[in-house]
Amino acid sequence: MKEKNAWVMNGYLGILVIALLIAGTVFSIIEQQFILAGMLIVIVIVLGSGITMIQPNQSVVVIFLGRYMGTIRREGIVLTVPFSVRKTISLRVRNFNSNRLKVNDVNGNPIEIAAVIVFKVIDAAKAVFDVDRYEQFVEIQSETAIRAVATKYPYDNFEEDELTLRGNAEEVSTELTTELQDRLKVAGVEVIEARLTHLAYSTEIAQAMLQRQQASAIISARKQIVDGAVGMVQDAIERIEREGIVELDDERRVAMINNLLVSIVSDHGTQPVVNTGSLYQ
Repeated sequence: MKEKNAWVMNGYLGILVIALLIAGTVFSIIEQQFILAGMLIVIVIVLGSGITMIQPNQSVVVIFLGRYMGTIRREGIVLTVPFSVRKTISLRVRNFNSNRLKVNDVNGNPIEIAAVIVFKVIDAAKAVFDVDRYEQFVEIQSETAIRAVATKYPYDNFEEDELTLRGNAEEVSTELTTELQDRLKVAGVEVIEARLTHLAYSTEIAQAMLQRQQASAIISARKQIVDGAVGMVQDAIERIEREGIVELDDERRVAMINNLLVSIVSDHGTQPVVNTGSLYQ
């Protein structure tokens, strides 16, 4: 099914013609020309049945005797095919808020997810004839697309090279929009935007996953601290030896490295120990 333009004429001109025909009917009755009056009344009824009013950002699908005659996108009053069935389809931008869905992410963790879908109809003929109740079709396909995207990614992790539902909102929204557009183009619907509005672990595992997140965050932070400490100690030893501040043998070097690492990595402030003797005694 492909949208095409229906036959229309200016509605004000049609109303003027109908008014003239009504005046002619009254004159015919006065002149007792009842056959002519009857014919004029039939013409008035036929033309009057084709008068249609269309608001801005609306379209009207015209059906005559079960056949698609075309779509009217012209706002205002128009005269179209008489005795036709006319279905009004809104072309305005609309929002659809999905229900909170419980799905499993790529790691099998149950999560709750919801999204808002911004869409509009761009082909009224497809919306009417290619699907049954396109609004319901949009709702069902939106939930299906959300489930499909949610199962491709983990909820969260601390590896920067992997996409996650929580950490890569823009990428996930883009993929969700593409997935939805592929599903809804059959209904003549354009997806303008799709964004997650709710994302959380399911209640039965929320506490356990929170502890896991905290542990992962601590490990990640510790790794960063250790990497930085090793670099700082290495720079310090190299500078001391390069500038000849102290001549270090292997044992003194090990002791200094140990003291510096403990001082930098420790969670609490380190207490200095004054050594009044020799390291070799």
